[in-house]
Amino acid sequence: MKHLLSCIKSYRVEAILAPLFKLLEASLELIVPLVVAAIVDHGIAEGDKGYIVGMCLLLVGFGIVGLAFSITAQYFAARAAVGACADLRTRLFRKLQSFSYTQIDEMGTSTMITRMTSDVNQVQTGVNMSLRLFLRSPFIVFGAMAMAFVVDVKAALVFVAVIPLLSVAVFAVMAACIPLYQKVQGKLDRVFLSTRENLAGVRVIRAFCKEESEQKEFELRNGELLAAQKRVGKIAALTNPLTYVLVNLAVIALVYVGALQVNAGALQQGDVIALYGYLSQILVELIKLANLIVTVTKAVSCEKRIERVLDTEGEPDVLCAEYSDAAPAAEGGAYLEFRHVTFSYAGGGAPALTDIHFQVRKGQTVGIIGGTGSGKTTLVNLLPRFYAATEGQVLLEGRDVRTMSATELRERIGIVPQKAVLFKGSIRSNLLWGREDAPEEALLSAVHTAQADDVLAAKGGLDGEIAQEGKNLSGGQRQRLTIARALVRDPEILILDDSASALDYATDARLRAALRETGRTVFIVSQRTASVLQADLILVLDDGKVVGMGSHEDLLRTCSVYREIYRSQFKEEEA
Repeated sequence: MKHLLSCIKSYRVEAILAPLFKLLEASLELIVPLVVAAIVDHGIAEGDKGYIVGMCLLLVGFGIVGLAFSITAQYFAARAAVGACADLRTRLFRKLQSFSYTQIDEMGTSTMITRMTSDVNQVQTGVNMSLRLFLRSPFIVFGAMAMAFVVDVKAALVFVAVIPLLSVAVFAVMAACIPLYQKVQGKLDRVFLSTRENLAGVRVIRAFCKEESEQKEFELRNGELLAAQKRVGKIAALTNPLTYVLVNLAVIALVYVGALQVNAGALQQGDVIALYGYLSQILVELIKLANLIVTVTKAVSCEKRIERVLDTEGEPDVLCAEYSDAAPAAEGGAYLEFRHVTFSYAGGGAPALTDIHFQVRKGQTVGIIGGTGSGKTTLVNLLPRFYAATEGQVLLEGRDVRTMSATELRERIGIVPQKAVLFKGSIRSNLLWGREDAPEEALLSAVHTAQADDVLAAKGGLDGEIAQEGKNLSGGQRQRLTIARALVRDPEILILDDSASALDYATDARLRAALRETGRTVFIVSQRTASVLQADLILVLDDGKVVGMGSHEDLLRTCSVYREIYRSQFKEEEA
């Protein structure tokens, strides 16, 4: 609870005033049965209409003041709950942003979104209800019992007997529900995952006519969630019957004892009514308390899930100290070096890359080619340290990238991922992701280099609208704009991870020629041999290993894998 409590500290005034006003309201409520008793024993018994009217007006005044106290308390409780949970959600988002690719892979995006939405909302409801009722309900329960002792000690013993039984029943139900609510949230994660996958892959699902199977899969997961909710709901539903049975037994006992006391002359009729009023108050508040406990139980389960995320250490800005063998690159020497690098994904079994070793001079273009699953994307992901090498070193100007801060490293690298990701807004707002203060000339220059002038013309210039995920653009248009976005940063190193796959060969060729003129170091990951023909260095990957390295002409002579790829593609083109 430490993270939630630290968030509530910023709203400590509201968190104090909310229960305080609720206690003031509760204090007025505890006086009401005594006023009713006075009306019965004095006003009605003596036929004093003026007394009755005066006391009724007093009750109306209590009601108005109590309503004002209640509204004020709810206002402060809502401010504290909404504000604290907004801070908690922000803290959670920042934590998720600090996670490495490995941590994100292990946790899963659907689970993280559930934490950000459903879990935080449950915590917000729990905080709101707790501030309003957590002190008020026990205050009325024990206050009513104390007032009962003021009225009559013998009758009040009924309260002493029933309250511990009620407490045991309520807390036993709570203890049984807490672990079950945690399981419910886990089932909710699976339902959310199924929904997210279905919506993201709706075109594929319809293309393969898999709507019915997807519906069955969703129904299965939704059924599991429903069963878990029913299971915990049945247990939680025992709270109200148990409390009603116990309180009604207490009412019977109270009426019996009160009647004996009235017959003996020790009590007046109004006192019995007051005692019944106090017992009714206890019943109402225990029902509220039971519902509060159910709500808080859900909130606690969700808060623990959030805490597990917040207590997880994110990726540090610098992974480790300087290596003793790290040295600046010599004049004309290696600008970038992969030194016997091996990498394995967490829980991935066999290494994705094995003993990768090569050097790149500044300004060179490096082509990376190989079959599907050969490790091309994994290799380039090690350079900006999206993943850290399991063994060996990735050196940039003689420095291991693990010894560099993530910000320093990634500001020097422009990355165009396999999937062209654009955000809702304008072309300008998307390009400014590369550099927020970039002038319009820089944006237009990047667009021109990326061969995207026609996209700009078609969309009405830099302020042309981009739909969510760039849905109003073709695949090739999205790719060219993401390349332009990376170029706006003016990076030392540009990584194109199969980011021209939707471009025709002529546009691809013009793009590569324009990039060569910039003089920066470029990594081109591609399935096309034509895209890497002119590269200064070509790496051929197969099953996570470098099976060929050199120029296009060298590889045609020495590398059978490259020769096979080249011949298969160019035969297809000639045909």
